[in-house]
Amino acid sequence: MAKIKITQIKSVIDRSERQKKTIEALGLKRINHSVEIEATPAIIGMVRKVNHLVAIETI
Repeated sequence: MAKIKITQIKSVIDRSERQKKTIEALGLKRINHSVEIEATPAIIGMVRKVNHLVAIETI
């Protein structure tokens, strides 16, 4: 599997609780925080749900 780098670019303030928990589950803690994780189907689905809050790069 390929790895992807996910960076939070927008705040979770005024977002639904579901989106907040998805960001937390991805391992993101604050704006400009990045994580590198394997691109499994579950992770890709999570990223799609919050794609307006994150930036994605393939590694």
